Amino acid sequence: MKRPLILSRLAILATVVSALITGNALAAYPTKPVTLVSPYGPGGAADLAARTLSATATGYLGNGILVVNRTGAAGVTGSVSVVKGKKDGYTLLLARVGSQAAVPAINRKIPYAWDEYTFLGLLELNPFVLVVNADSPYRSLDDIKAAVNAGETLIYSSAGVGTLLHIAMVMTLDQMGLAGDAMRHVPYRGGGKAAAAVVGGHADMMFQNLSGVIGNIQAGKMRALAVSTKERVLAIKDVPTVAEAGYPGLESVIGWSGLWGPPDLPQEVVDKWVEVLAQLSEDRAWLKLTKGLGSVPAIRKPAETKDFVKAQYEAFKELTERLGMTIK
Repeated sequence: MKRPLILSRLAILATVVSALITGNALAAYPTKPVTLVSPYGPGGAADLAARTLSATATGYLGNGILVVNRTGAAGVTGSVSVVKGKKDGYTLLLARVGSQAAVPAINRKIPYAWDEYTFLGLLELNPFVLVVNADSPYRSLDDIKAAVNAGETLIYSSAGVGTLLHIAMVMTLDQMGLAGDAMRHVPYRGGGKAAAAVVGGHADMMFQNLSGVIGNIQAGKMRALAVSTKERVLAIKDVPTVAEAGYPGLESVIGWSGLWGPPDLPQEVVDKWVEVLAQLSEDRAWLKLTKGLGSVPAIRKPAETKDFVKAQYEAFKELTERLGMTIK
């Protein structure tokens, strides 16, 4: 009688052990593809950064990355879908300077704060360039200033009200000693559409991430007048810096991409992404693709990333409050 009882207990023990092993296996992150939300439209800097990450990080992550564009409200729609989503690490945000720093600095009514997310890491820095249509008569920032002072009605496009593309032009007008409404602002749903407006002649100019317009510059559809970095960018080496153009205050116009998650992500998810991004920082394919878009690889750890974003958010907050642009 004892033998069947022993076998029965062994069977139960084996079942328990199997369940524990299976449970541990299921708990290993990630066990399915991760959705990466790009809060701006296809073809813009956010979309390009998201797809570059998706194309190169999957081998280190151990699963796929599906990029989904959830556009609207200057990046707020996609950002909200992540910050209010499940805290399991399977829906992350391709964070951008506009939706995560500029918009929160301007609009206090949006349903998230700049620091409400789990910061996983910074990915890249994006030099900004002021661009016009290739056939534009304007060949310098001073040409633009002179045109406005002469009474010409100029239009600039952006990825939406409150985005860095918008703030960048407001800062440009401020640096030129012009009123914030000295040009007409036409917002679009995403940097790609805003750039298309300049190429199509529907807007005179825009201040955009280099990564979002470098293709048009190289194709001869746009002309870059100045770049916001302290030194010239190799990909557009003939384009002067904003300091060389006479407006060094515009060096603060710098974009970036990062990887954010909803608040209170499990530590194993954070640790996994810190590990993946560290490996990505030495990945030749990612480095080549990122540099090819005109961006500067700048992977940073979560704490350093949060400090970086905080400083920029506070700078935008001061500017928008001083110019009376804040929405409360």
